[in-house]
This record gives sequence, C-alpha cells and structure tokens, in this order.
Amino acid sequence: MKGLSKNVVFLGIVSGLTDISSEMLYPVVPIFLTSVLHAPMTVVGFIEGAAEATASLLKMAGGWWSDRVSKRKPFVVFGYGLSALSKPILALALTWHWVLFSRFLDRVGKGVRTSARDALLSSSAGQEHWGLAFGFHRAMDTAGAALGPLIAVFLLSVLHWGYRAVFVGAFVPAALGVLVLALFVREKSVGIPRPIPGMNLSLNQLEGLSSNFKRFTLFYGIFALGNSSDVFLLMKAKQIGFSTTHMILAYVGYNIVYALCATPAGWISDRLGRIRTLVFGLLVFAVVYLGFAVTFSKAALWVLFAVYGFYGAFTEGVAKASIADLSGSQNRATAMGIFQGTMGILAFFASVLAGWLWTHVSSSVPFFVGSACAGLSCIFLTVWNRGK
Repeated sequence: MKGLSKNVVFLGIVSGLTDISSEMLYPVVPIFLTSVLHAPMTVVGFIEGAAEATASLLKMAGGWWSDRVSKRKPFVVFGYGLSALSKPILALALTWHWVLFSRFLDRVGKGVRTSARDALLSSSAGQEHWGLAFGFHRAMDTAGAALGPLIAVFLLSVLHWGYRAVFVGAFVPAALGVLVLALFVREKSVGIPRPIPGMNLSLNQLEGLSSNFKRFTLFYGIFALGNSSDVFLLMKAKQIGFSTTHMILAYVGYNIVYALCATPAGWISDRLGRIRTLVFGLLVFAVVYLGFAVTFSKAALWVLFAVYGFYGAFTEGVAKASIADLSGSQNRATAMGIFQGTMGILAFFASVLAGWLWTHVSSSVPFFVGSACAGLSCIFLTVWNRGK
C-alpha cells in the first residue's frame, strides 16, 4: 500500500509479535493476582499505575536521549529485548511484589523504546501518510493483542497449562519480535545532534516545541486523568459474572474491532484532520465508560467491549500522528516522549484513583470519572481546533 515502507511494515510485525506475548498475559495477570496471590483490587490498580508511570518517565528520557545521539534503532532493540526478558519472571511469582517487578522491567523496556520507535516510524513515511503509517502500526499491534488472549485461552482451557507455564510460553513471540527487529528494520538518518546542555524536560525550556504542542498535550491530558487501566474493564466483567474464558474473549472482541479500524482511522485523519478524528474516538470512550458504570447486563458488556475498539482505533495512532505534526525531525522523539510520558503519569494517578474508588466507594464510580474526563477533553480540543 502506498505510504507503507518496509520499515513501517516490519516495525508493525515486531509490534504484533510483542503484543501477542504481552496480551497472552494482560487479561490473565489480574486473575492470577487476585485468585492465586490473593491481592486486593487496590494492589492491582497500584501495579498497573506504577508500571505505566515507569514507562512514562522513561519515554521522556528515552526520547530526549535518542534525539541527543541521533539514533533510533539501538533504543528500540534494547527496549523490546528487555520486555521479552521480563515475561518468564512472572512464573516465579510467590507474592504480588514479583508481579510488580516483572511489570516494572517490561515497562522500562517500553519506555526506552517507544519514543525512538515512533520517531523512526515517522521518518520512514512521508508526512502526508503519517496517519496511515501510525494507524497501520496500531492495527498490527492490536492484531497481536487479539491473538495473544486467544492463545492464552487455548493453552489454559484446551491444553490445561497453568498460569506459570503460560508466562514462560509468552517469551517465545517476544523473542521472535526482537529477532525480526534486529534483522530487518533499518536505521534512518536523523541529522546532526543539537547541543543540549543537561537533561531538562520542562515544557517551557525545551527548544523547538510549539505552543500548539503544549496546548494539545494539556487538553488531551484532561482525558488521561480518567483513563485508568483496561484491567478495570476486565474486572467489571468478572464482577458481573463472566468466566475467565468469556472475559478474555470479550477483550479479544475489543482488539479485533480495534485492529480492523486502526488503519482506516489513520487514513481518515490524513484527510479530515487529526482533531476531528480524535474527538470522535474520545466521544466513543465517554459513551462506553458511561455504559460500564451503569450496566450489569452480560449482553450489554459484550457490545460495550466491541464498541470500545473504535475508541482505540480513532485515538492512539492519531494522537501520535498529531505529535509528529507538531514537532520537527530533530526533536520528534523528545516530543513523543514528553507527550506519551505525560499521558502515562496521568494514567498512573487515574489507575490508583480507580482502584481506591472501586474498593472504598463503588465499582461504578471509576467509569463515571473516566466518562466525564473524556467529555471535557472533547470540548477543549474542539474549541482549540476551531480557534487555530
């Protein structure tokens, strides 16, 4: 397809393989934590929040460092490699602290690689195709996210593997992804490194980051304040009475819709504009979270999981394309790192708050908060976009 270079395609394959590995575990780990290790939901929220906060801080540092040395691929290879090594550690878990350590290593890898990878993606496609390129990457990533839980269901339900054996098995696709990355993805020229004295990640002091970049980050950040971990969606399904298999299949349904829609959504953002596309995705999020807050119907939850896929397709890749639009080639990894790092830090607070609200107030309240934050973000982004 026009606009999809070999680098874009192979980076998509790497992401797909890695997400097969990660998503074999993602819907299983909260069950393992609560059923086997007997951890409370507060701990589940803390682990997810701390993991994402770790990734967030390192996305900032990794992006800055990648721009500083004008290299992308070494950061990407190291990051994917570290995430692969984190998977078998879960098999050794005797308390929830081991799970926290494994998630920490995995998110260190994600933090180091993500900003450099996204900058490499943007330099591997023309600007007029950035939405398509990021959309394709999200589609491949999410196709892996759909396949991973299905493999987990097969291993658990058909082959009767235990949780710990599944954790070890998840290492295989992750290692294959690192191999494809090392052999087939090529470095792209970034340019002469800019002299940057010290590592100052203040938005006001980073040269070259526009006021529009800062406003976009601020307004999108309102949404992130309510965007707690998807683990809470899964635990809501379990609370209503979904079996482990049905819970995983509902999550697979979400990822299938996401994977099918991500590339078209990126293409649409290239034609109709990033903000309009993003606002649609955030409106879907607001409606779905409101549905999770008020429903106790299993049938309704199946539908909500599927509709939730439209949110991911119309926001995640499009948001990255927006940051590419609002930054230059020599500070793009820094911009990606600041944006994604900021969103992750906010998501940390969102997940910790959601865990507390779930435990001490009601399981519905975290979803009301998420819906309200998404609605406010839509309003601010729409007004800002009209005033540009």
